[in-house]
Amino acid sequence: MLVTAGEETLAADQTLAAEQTLASLFTGHRSHLVGVAYRLTGSVADAEDAVQEAWLRLTGLGEQARAGIRDLRGWLTTVVGRICLDRLRSAAVRRERYVGQWLPEPLVTSGEDDPLDAVVRDDGVRMAALVVLDRLTPEQRVAFVLHDAFDVPFAEIADTLGCTVATARQHASRGRRAAAEAEPPPRVALAEQREVLERFLQALASGDVDAVIGLLHPDVVLVGDGGGKAKTAINVVSGPDKVARLLFGLLRKYDGATAAGQPALVNGDLGLVFPARGELTPRVSAVVVRDGMVAAVYDVSNPDKLGHVPFPQTPQDNAQGA
Repeated sequence: MLVTAGEETLAADQTLAAEQTLASLFTGHRSHLVGVAYRLTGSVADAEDAVQEAWLRLTGLGEQARAGIRDLRGWLTTVVGRICLDRLRSAAVRRERYVGQWLPEPLVTSGEDDPLDAVVRDDGVRMAALVVLDRLTPEQRVAFVLHDAFDVPFAEIADTLGCTVATARQHASRGRRAAAEAEPPPRVALAEQREVLERFLQALASGDVDAVIGLLHPDVVLVGDGGGKAKTAINVVSGPDKVARLLFGLLRKYDGATAAGQPALVNGDLGLVFPARGELTPRVSAVVVRDGMVAAVYDVSNPDKLGHVPFPQTPQDNAQGA
């Protein structure tokens, strides 16, 4: 059977149109998928890689197989969950050799049409919430997050985990129970966060120890993650006195340079970003406000976890670029 040039052109146009439609549909789900992957892994790099891998798996399907997908969002969510499960299991092995505490990679956004704004608006990606998820096994985390946060049926979760539906339900139940026992305080309004953070920074800058202690919650903790590559607290620091001493020690050690942190949205809450400055490595500190006081500080200085952060330029950077 002969195929005319016109028919070949029509077929090519139809194929191109189908590919463009598929790409458009995928783009519409991308923010959701990044949110799923980040909530599962706590890693921006792993989340982006998982979403890209999901796209490759989708385009690798035959036309008939793609036509059989009745719920593309659900199919992609399940695929991303399966990819993230593998990454979580790999991360669990790496953590056995990790130096100090392990924190999620911070998500720093501008709040001005940032593509990640839709992700950080969810309470489940607050730094404190992700720290709780990090205590779960990979299977518990995937089952709990996929079912409770994204309504994925247990039959699909069981397929993702390679277990029975009953076992998938059990993983989710255990994850849910562990998360409930360590549930972080609810997110407070940004205006209150801003007021507390400004007073806190002013007290630090003035050297008023009593004022700093007075702004620290009785149950305050400071958790640092330097991965053995940058300076921060290796162990969890608890209590107003110890946290205040550590903060003032940093101020003295770096000649006050740590006070140069700039407020920014970190995982949807107000925090501080510290660009590289002289011998100081960059860092991002997420701050949790509770009852009008600072209840937790999550300090990430491991450079491997900050490559995606849009650090503001310092005056020194501007001078060098001139």
